Amino acid sequence: MAAKQVIPPFSLILAFAFIPLLVFSAQAVPLERLNSLRVIKSVNKNGPFLGLITVYAPEEEAFFSTGVFRPDPRHPFVDLSGRRFQIGKVAGKKAIYVKCGVGLVNAAAATQQMLDLFDIKGVIHFGISGNANSSMHIGDVTIPYQIAQTGLWDWLKPNATLEPNDFAQFDFKNYNVPKGGDNKLGRVGYSTEQFYSTSGEVNVPQRPVWFNITKNWFNVASHLQGLKLEQCANSTLCLPQIPKLVVGLKGATSNFFIDNAAYTDFLFKTFGVTSLDMESSAVVMTCLSNGYPVIVIRGVSDLAGTQEGDNTIRLFGPLAALNTAKVVISFVKSLPGNYISKF
Repeated sequence: MAAKQVIPPFSLILAFAFIPLLVFSAQAVPLERLNSLRVIKSVNKNGPFLGLITVYAPEEEAFFSTGVFRPDPRHPFVDLSGRRFQIGKVAGKKAIYVKCGVGLVNAAAATQQMLDLFDIKGVIHFGISGNANSSMHIGDVTIPYQIAQTGLWDWLKPNATLEPNDFAQFDFKNYNVPKGGDNKLGRVGYSTEQFYSTSGEVNVPQRPVWFNITKNWFNVASHLQGLKLEQCANSTLCLPQIPKLVVGLKGATSNFFIDNAAYTDFLFKTFGVTSLDMESSAVVMTCLSNGYPVIVIRGVSDLAGTQEGDNTIRLFGPLAALNTAKVVISFVKSLPGNYISKF
């Protein structure tokens, strides 16, 4: 007589089938990341936080040299994907700070990671920048109300027709020396970003040229004009004029470090921009895409090629970064008091 076949319960079958998935899942997520996520879960119980994002070491050093950042005694930082997210408070308000790294990809990646993983109320992005506006000087600080991404190009043949989404053009032949004739470099058409956001239709990108700073935060910043800024980098290196804070100009971002007078002049005349940097539009776009408040604060470190001699970013970059940090601190102090820390 044949043995009777025993069929295990469905729940047991499901359990055995699920075991490989658990093993794969544990292998797929590194232990270091799992530990970081556990810390983040604990940190978020004390949220929400202000997000502070700067770019590279001199800006970070200037910010922390003020002594205004007070680390959380229990969880002072979390390391994630090669970046250190520092947890603490600034002027009595809870904050998480990260140095994103140079360029649009770094800026967008760090911002998205911050918004996805931490309990963030809004983002303050700050750093130094080149200057395209002759009314501004090295050491000044600008808080723009609009940012454009001017690095999305259609690079075309000479006299080619611009693409429908190109909103401006740059003709190389206009800068021939001597004047006249075509230039084999042709022309550049400035294209608009494909912008997906919580305020738009799902899976249908908008095509804006300008991205606006969050209005209520901008209104807070507008009251900071007149803030006293530093004129001297040290006892022997001082600027010829007292730096000022200007609120309400425009900024441009691209993946170019611009140190060329002709191109800087073109950007100012075509777009009316003052600050030229490599990260701001990425931070702003990422925040607005996800529906978070955002503001940009940039200190002028150089004249983007319009100066005589070498670029001054290494000479006056630390001073511009310090003045930027002072404006950031004043802005944080001016925000409503519902960010007060529990630690």
